[in-house]
Amino acid sequence: MRKIFRLVRASLRGDEYDYTSGSIKKAIFMLSIPMVLEMAMESLFALVDAFFVAQVSPDAVATVGLTESVITLVYAVAIGISTAPVAMIARYIGEKDQANASRVAKQAIYMAIGVSLALGIPGVIYAEEILRMMGGSETLIASGKNYTKILFGSNMVIMLLFLLNGIFRGAGDAAYAMRALWLANGINIILDPLFIHGFGPIPEMGVAGAAVATTIGRGIGVAFQLYVLLGGRGTIKLRAGGWKLNWEILQRLGRIASSGAMQYLIASASWIFLMRIIATFGSESVAGYTIAIRLIIFTLLPAWGLSNATATLVGQNLGAKEPERAIRSVNIAAVMAGIFLGFISIFYLLFAPDFIRFFDDTPAVLEAGTTALRIFAIGYAMYGFGMIFSQAFNGAGDTRTPMIINVISFWITELPLGYLLGIHLGLGVAGVTWSIIAGETMLTLLAYILFRQGKWLKTEV
Repeated sequence: MRKIFRLVRASLRGDEYDYTSGSIKKAIFMLSIPMVLEMAMESLFALVDAFFVAQVSPDAVATVGLTESVITLVYAVAIGISTAPVAMIARYIGEKDQANASRVAKQAIYMAIGVSLALGIPGVIYAEEILRMMGGSETLIASGKNYTKILFGSNMVIMLLFLLNGIFRGAGDAAYAMRALWLANGINIILDPLFIHGFGPIPEMGVAGAAVATTIGRGIGVAFQLYVLLGGRGTIKLRAGGWKLNWEILQRLGRIASSGAMQYLIASASWIFLMRIIATFGSESVAGYTIAIRLIIFTLLPAWGLSNATATLVGQNLGAKEPERAIRSVNIAAVMAGIFLGFISIFYLLFAPDFIRFFDDTPAVLEAGTTALRIFAIGYAMYGFGMIFSQAFNGAGDTRTPMIINVISFWITELPLGYLLGIHLGLGVAGVTWSIIAGETMLTLLAYILFRQGKWLKTEV
């Protein structure tokens, strides 16, 4: 126990460690602890918003659910473009070339700013149309449009938060990424009730207040990230000089990031279409399904943190010419993720009504949420395996393979089944949720087969 405690303390402090030699289990542990806590903090953003917004009205929860389904596209692009600096920086760090790793980081920031502007402007202009397209009622649109506008208008902080943390992860500085999310989330927890319900000079803003609080929290998190990077406190040092646009690096980043972004856009688009199906069942169904999704994400993202650790290990070990070590790292991490999510699924199966009731005890919301949560739990362990193998490709810089897998799993398998089971066969929320189980199972099988073939080991970044 004392040894484990020392490892936890070292990982949280961000002690320097060579992830290309020594114990693989220790390397996974050192990277994954701060990454798990980082992703847990990111998922807590959504849960905190859901908790306080649920006190306003079911329409407010539905607004958050519909908007988040679309803003997930921004998250998808942010996560997708962050795969490029993770892969390239990890390779350079594995090669002990910190100078080129820092050059990649600077160009990646330019890329993030440009993409955020392209997404944010139309999102603000067409906020009402977005909610209407998603099936929101006119009452919901009137009360929720400002929430949507604020989130789209501030998407640059979302983009930079994900990208800068990707830079930290690629370099192996997972503790800094964790601290940024802790800071951002702590601010959000404090500000959420103040802006939603009002306090002193702060007016009551309702659901829009959740967007303001989240934006301020994330903005402060980004300020901390830049403080670390520009101050030369981490492995990557973004000091003066070398900020001129480098088209050769941008092209390499763009090649990896484009299919990386498409990979996550494909997955996110499937969630949007499924939410559009759920919206036909009424606001209570949307609210229940939204709460279930947020709970699933809350416990899934720590496993996502483990998969991010896998990506870093793959990239750095390929850079260090240690392909067998990269393969062993993936296999060990997959077993760990599967066991963790399998354990969590037991609690969801047994106590689903209690989890949903904590957020909303409206009978129709409770029924929809309980149904969705229990079905999600059945395939939960499978999600863990799929995430790890997919991230192995991303860590190697092969973002095209997971993109193709996602097309097959989500657009060819999940979406048609969601429509067939949910609407055509009249199974409602249960039918849509079963289609997600089918899609994730397909993803895991394909990812495992292609991983075993080993072509990803030869990817050039």
